[in-house]
Amino acid sequence: MSDNGEGGGCRPCSSICCRFIITSGFAALFLWLALRTSQPTCSIQDLYVPILNKTDHSIGNRNNSIFCDLMLDNGMKEKAVYYENISLIFFYDPNTSFPIANYTVPGFHQGHGKKAHRKLVVEAHGPSWEAALKNVSHGTVSVLRVGLSTKVRFRIIFWYTKRHNLVVGADIEVNDSGKKVKKKGIKLKSSSPERNCHLLLLLFSSVLVVLL
Repeated sequence: MSDNGEGGGCRPCSSICCRFIITSGFAALFLWLALRTSQPTCSIQDLYVPILNKTDHSIGNRNNSIFCDLMLDNGMKEKAVYYENISLIFFYDPNTSFPIANYTVPGFHQGHGKKAHRKLVVEAHGPSWEAALKNVSHGTVSVLRVGLSTKVRFRIIFWYTKRHNLVVGADIEVNDSGKKVKKKGIKLKSSSPERNCHLLLLLFSSVLVVLL
């Protein structure tokens, strides 16, 4: 009889432990969801290079400016973002080792769920456009590489997180009118994997190990 009593006493204890583990796992998951952050989406909505417009590229009237519409989208509904100074670098393909232009966008605060446009006029310094002009004159597109780098902090409730690096870029094709080929905005992407995906996988793996 005493053996049965002892065995019966273990079942409620194991049930309580099981519920505690499951509750702790879900609490950790909900806490992660509340504190997790995602990088803002950076894209080039419009880009125009006057010197590549074959209808107006006379040698005596060259315009080395690059007109660019940069959009920064904070898709998070509960968290604001603070951008430090944003560095933009332009390269003419295939000479990606030598920038042809650079521009600094002053840092700013962006509210949750907000989009911000920065329309820029960037002066290219001494690039040789002959190869690009030859491409567009023969119906072949030219390619500009746009790189963006900055540091961001996320505001969660009443405090800011530590600084996170944001380094993205994209190749943009330009036609014989000097405009980008794609009508839609071109997203600047990172070459590194998404941090949040790895954290989520690690969290679920940890919970499964504890439960099993």
